[in-house]
Amino acid sequence: MKKIVFAAMFAASVAALSAQAVDYQGILAKIDEMANFQNQDISMSVTLVTDKPGSDRSVKKAKFFRRDRDDAFLMLIEQPDVNKGEGYLKVDDNLWFYDPNTRAFSHTSIKEKFSDSQANNDDFSSSKMAVDYKVVTGEEAKLGKFDVYVLTLEATSDKVTYPMEKIWVTRDKTLVLKTEDYSLSKRLMRTSLFTNYQQINGRYIPLTQLYVDNLNVGEKTQMTMADVNIGTIPDTVFTKSYVERVSK
Repeated sequence: MKKIVFAAMFAASVAALSAQAVDYQGILAKIDEMANFQNQDISMSVTLVTDKPGSDRSVKKAKFFRRDRDDAFLMLIEQPDVNKGEGYLKVDDNLWFYDPNTRAFSHTSIKEKFSDSQANNDDFSSSKMAVDYKVVTGEEAKLGKFDVYVLTLEATSDKVTYPMEKIWVTRDKTLVLKTEDYSLSKRLMRTSLFTNYQQINGRYIPLTQLYVDNLNVGEKTQMTMADVNIGTIPDTVFTKSYVERVSK
């Protein structure tokens, strides 16, 4: 009997030590490492399909350019015609919206919705999970067929869109499969799913992303990436003059 009790205690101790050995904050750093292209530029085509009850389905197509080492990106809407030429240009902490009708730039927030969709402007930035959040709790679990870590996060500053998040991360490749975004009062605001990952030069991009609004039932946006290209983008692309020129 004593042997059985000792074995059970030993197994519990090993399990506890194993859980303590998981560096959950390090997982956030690994997420950033697997998602960012610090030494290369990246561009792709983006399609956003937004559904809202009582409204016609909205389909927007855009060209996306990103330079992670400068924390810069540019989104240029190509379709539909009513939005053609609109641009979102981010350089460092500045984000501008360009209106081709008035030919004027205006400052906007990284926290705002992107072009009346359920995606946020922040969703197009490089990943900075390890800087923006700290891990409050972490545990091992299953999400469908995947072995995952489930991490509860709190923001380290007010610069992020959501002050609290819960994320599901694969244990083998550290890929984010699901996130839940919460307000400061712990109200669930949005649920996001990330699938169809493509490996490019040792990094991973989820080619399909689904954003579900938890406040407005039935509102969701599916974002699909295609024609992903790794290669040097001219410096001029990340400038206001470029946006004005190509939006004519």
